[in-house]
Amino acid sequence: MTVRKRFNVSADCKQELHYMVDISGRLEQIKAMVDAGEYFTINRARQYGKTTTLKALERFLKDDYVVVSLDFQMISYADFEREESFVQAFSREILDTLDGKEGISEEIKEGLETFADGEISAITLSRLFRWLSKWCRQSVKKIVLMIDEVGSASNNQVFLDFLALLRGYYINRDRKPTFQSVILAGVYDIRNLKRKFAVDSESKMNSPWNIAADFLVEMSFSASDIEGMLFEYESDYEINMNVSEMSRLIYDYTKGYPFLVSRLCKLMDENVAGSRMFPDKSDVWTKKDLLEAVNMLLHEKNTLFDSMIGKLEAYPELKAMIHSLLFLGQSIVYNPDDDMIGMAVMFGFVKIDSGFVRIANRIFETRLYNYFLTTPQVQRSGIYLAATKDKNQFVENGSLNMRLVLEKFVRYFDNLYGDQGQSFYEEDGRRYFLLFLRPIINGSGNYYIEARTRNRERTDVIVDYGGEQFIVELKVWRGNAYHERGEKQLLDYLEHYHLDKGYMLSFNFNKQKEIGVKEMNLNGRILIEAVV
Repeated sequence: MTVRKRFNVSADCKQELHYMVDISGRLEQIKAMVDAGEYFTINRARQYGKTTTLKALERFLKDDYVVVSLDFQMISYADFEREESFVQAFSREILDTLDGKEGISEEIKEGLETFADGEISAITLSRLFRWLSKWCRQSVKKIVLMIDEVGSASNNQVFLDFLALLRGYYINRDRKPTFQSVILAGVYDIRNLKRKFAVDSESKMNSPWNIAADFLVEMSFSASDIEGMLFEYESDYEINMNVSEMSRLIYDYTKGYPFLVSRLCKLMDENVAGSRMFPDKSDVWTKKDLLEAVNMLLHEKNTLFDSMIGKLEAYPELKAMIHSLLFLGQSIVYNPDDDMIGMAVMFGFVKIDSGFVRIANRIFETRLYNYFLTTPQVQRSGIYLAATKDKNQFVENGSLNMRLVLEKFVRYFDNLYGDQGQSFYEEDGRRYFLLFLRPIINGSGNYYIEARTRNRERTDVIVDYGGEQFIVELKVWRGNAYHERGEKQLLDYLEHYHLDKGYMLSFNFNKQKEIGVKEMNLNGRILIEAVV
C-alpha cells in the first residue's frame, strides 16, 4: 500500500515522508563553508527549519566527512553543572551518534568509553579535547562537529569553558589538529548567546564569542520554493490548483517562515478539506480556503505563538517596541547596537527592510495585534464594549457589512471621544478602530496592515472575512489635495486586490467638518468614506 506524504510541523522533515521544499541549494552553500573550514552558527528563530537542515546536511556530507551530529537537548540540565558530568555525557553522545558507523578507530572509541564511564577524577575538558584532537589527527576523513540546540546549555561556567576550548583549538588548528568545521545551531548566535549568561568579566564576554563566521544562507522559503512543494502535492492527489497563485498567497502571509508555511498547508490539507464547506481535497486550495486556514492558525495555540508571547512578557522593553511598531506608525531605524532590536530580530518577530524595522510577516502581525487588543484593560474600554454589544448586526448571510461597521464606529467614537484633542486622534484613533473591529470579526475573520502605508498619516487595513477582503484606508485629514491623493492610492489598491468597493476612515480635526458616512463613485469603483 502506498503511503502518501503529509505536511509536517513536528520535529524534522524527512523527504520520504513529508512534503518539503527543495533545500539542496542551501546544502551546497553550507557545504562550501564546511569545505572552507569555517566555524559558524545556524541561528534562526524557533521552528525555522534548523534541525531539518542539520539532518539533511549530515546525509549530504557523509561521503566526504565523518559527521559528528549532537543535540544538546539530549544532555540533561544536571550534566551541564559539573565539568566531569558534562564530559561523560558529551562522550556518550559521540559514541551513540557514531555507533555502527565507520570513521572512528577502536583506540579512539575505547578512549571515549573511558571518558564516558571512567573514574570521575580523571575526567576533564582539557583531556577530552586532547583526545578529540588525536582522533582528528588519525582520521582518514576530516571530522565535522555539528551541535543542535546549543542554547539549551543553561547558565553555567562549564558551557563557557567548552566553547572557549572549541575556540582555542580552532584558532590553533595549524598546530593542534581539530574538527574541519564546527556548526552550532540554535536560536542564539554564538556572538549573542551571551545574552543568556550572567557573565561578570570581560574575558567571559569576549573569549568564546569572537570567531564565528557570518552565516548568510537564506533559510526562509521563497514563493518558488513553496511552488515546488505544492506541485508535488498536486501531482500526488491529482487535483487542479493554481499553484503559482497559491504559492504567492502563502508567501504573502508568511514571508516564507518555514513553520507558518507548513502549518497553513497542513491546515488546508487536513482541516479545511473534509469540512462541511470543503468536503473534498479537490474543493480546496483557493484563496478562500487559504483565508480559512489563516483564520484557523491565528486562533490556535501552538508552541511558536506561546514562545512569542512568553518573550514579550519576559522583556517589557521588547514589548514596548513592538507596540510602537503596531499602533503608533513609528518608523524605527535599524541600529545594530540596540539590544531590543537585536533580540526582536533574533527571535524572528521583526525583519530589517531598507534599514527599517518591520514586523516579520502578516501572521505574526495579526497575532500580535490580537494580543494587545484582548487584554482585560482594553476589553473594558467603551469602544470595545460597544462593538461587543452590537456585533451580531454586522454580519448578514455570512457577509460582513463594512459600511455599517463604519457608521456605528463614527457614532460611538464621536459620543465617547468627540471632545478629545488632535494628539489623541493621531496616536489613538487607528487603535480604537481596530479595537472596535476586533470583537466584530473575532473567530471568523482577521485583519492586517498594508506595510507600505504604515505611518502616522495613513494606514490601510486589509480585513479578511468569510472569504472576502475589505480595504479600509485610515488617514488623518491634511487638506483636500492630500485627501484626493489618498483616494487615488486607495483606488490603486482596489485594482491590485481586484475589488470594486473600498472604504476610507478620516480623522478630521477641522471644527467645520461634517461627521458621517457617504458613498461616491470614482472611476467605476465605489468608495465609502466615514469622517470623525
